[in-house]
Amino acid sequence: MPAKKRILFIANEMSPYLEETEFSAVINQLAIKANDNGFEVRCIMPRFGMINERRHRLHEVVRLSGINVSVDNDDYPLQIKVASLPNARLQVYFLDNEDFFKRKGVLCDESDKWYEDNDLRTIFFCKGALETVKKFGWPPDIIHCAGWMTGLIPLYLKTAYKKEPVFNHTKVVFTIGQNTFQESLGPDLVKKAIIHTNIKEKDLDPYKEANNTALFRGGATYADAVTFGAEKVDKKLLEEFGKVKGKKVLPFDVNHQEDLTDYLQLYHELSNG
Repeated sequence: MPAKKRILFIANEMSPYLEETEFSAVINQLAIKANDNGFEVRCIMPRFGMINERRHRLHEVVRLSGINVSVDNDDYPLQIKVASLPNARLQVYFLDNEDFFKRKGVLCDESDKWYEDNDLRTIFFCKGALETVKKFGWPPDIIHCAGWMTGLIPLYLKTAYKKEPVFNHTKVVFTIGQNTFQESLGPDLVKKAIIHTNIKEKDLDPYKEANNTALFRGGATYADAVTFGAEKVDKKLLEEFGKVKGKKVLPFDVNHQEDLTDYLQLYHELSNG
């Protein structure tokens, strides 16, 4: 019997833990449906402060502790917690760090003030997610990235992590969703995002506007397949990625979001291709 294909979902939101857009429920259903259809599934998301550890029964994974993630010349310890997805035999891993995620808001504080370090938090999460997979020693056939905060992962997989054996056969799906913030991640995002000598500044051209659209654009540019996870996405992105030569594209269709068969078909095609 052939080994099960492995799918890793990396998202900045997933029902029931954090529900900022409708796609958080779709990620939940996709993980369960893929699991029910013979894939081996794991999920990774940030442990934002409003995620209730007691209610969701998160506990630290001691065997995965001890990873330090270097961002902008500073080392940050990565704590990994895990919970079982309700009604499914599925593990969701939460990436935590005192400096970046021990606060109540996702992107803004209680008075709606934008966190100045959202750029570093994003880089830490993207790099931390890939370091976690290395620590698992669990080679994914597919990584499905959903949400703007995962936007650097496809770039990192094609550059900084290209020679890592655990990612040798990994194909990347990236979902473009609705824009959820207007602010900028700052003029230094591109400089800070260069986490490895294999990354050249020009590789980060799609991200240079350093806003919500730019993170989606970058993720979609470096992914093997692009899906649209909302009806209302930035028009520019629809024009750029609605049809791309050499890339599989799944347009938004409200039936896709309910049935999900097209997503499963996409995973099968990519993992067998």
